[in-house]
Amino acid sequence: MTENGLTTGDFTETSEPFSLFEGWLKEATASEINDPNGVALATVDANGLPDVRMVLLKGFDERGFTFYTNFESQKGQEILGNMKAAMCFHWKSLRRQVRIRGPVEIVSDQEADEYYATRPRGSRIGAWASKQSRPLESRFALEKAVAEYTARYAIGEIPRPAHWSGFRIMPTSIEFWKDGKFRLHDRIEFRRASIDQGWDKVRMYP
Repeated sequence: MTENGLTTGDFTETSEPFSLFEGWLKEATASEINDPNGVALATVDANGLPDVRMVLLKGFDERGFTFYTNFESQKGQEILGNMKAAMCFHWKSLRRQVRIRGPVEIVSDQEADEYYATRPRGSRIGAWASKQSRPLESRFALEKAVAEYTARYAIGEIPRPAHWSGFRIMPTSIEFWKDGKFRLHDRIEFRRASIDQGWDKVRMYP
C-alpha cells in the first residue's frame, strides 16, 4: 500500500510492534539524509523536571531499544535514578514518528564490550577523556585529556571505561504515527501492562 508515493506499512495486519518498527527503520534508512537512527530521548531529574536530547539507537530486538552513554552524564544519572525513559523517532522524509516508553535495564558487560570495540578509535578515546555533562573550563582542557589518553593507549586495545555502557528501554508502549490529510493522522499504539505480557493494539484518535 502506498500513500503520496511512500510505502506505509499495514497497521491493521500487524499484531506486534517490532517487525513494524524494523520495516519503518529500513525505509527511513533509505530516505533520511542523516542519522535515521537518531532519536529524542526523554528522562526526568530528581525533581521530576523533564530533559530531552538526541541520541543514536544502536540496536533493537524483542527485548527493547538500546543506546550507549557515559553513566556519569546527566542522562545517565537521571536514568539510573528511576530506570524509566521514553524515546521519539521522527522521520521527516516519511512523515512518520514512533514513540516508545518503558522501564530501562543496563545491558550486559558483553554487549557493551562488543559494541565499544566497533567504535572508531577516536571515539573510544573520547569516552575516557570527556567528563560528559560537567563544566569544562576550556576547550584546551578537553584536548589535553584526549592527548593524554591517546598516549596512554597508543598501543593495543583501548578498554571500555567502567562508567560507559548501554541502556535498553524495554517498552510497555510503542505508538506508530503517520501523517494524514487535514491532520487526520493515523495512530496505532501497542500496549502491555508489563514486559512479560502480550501486546494489545489500539487505534487512537489523531
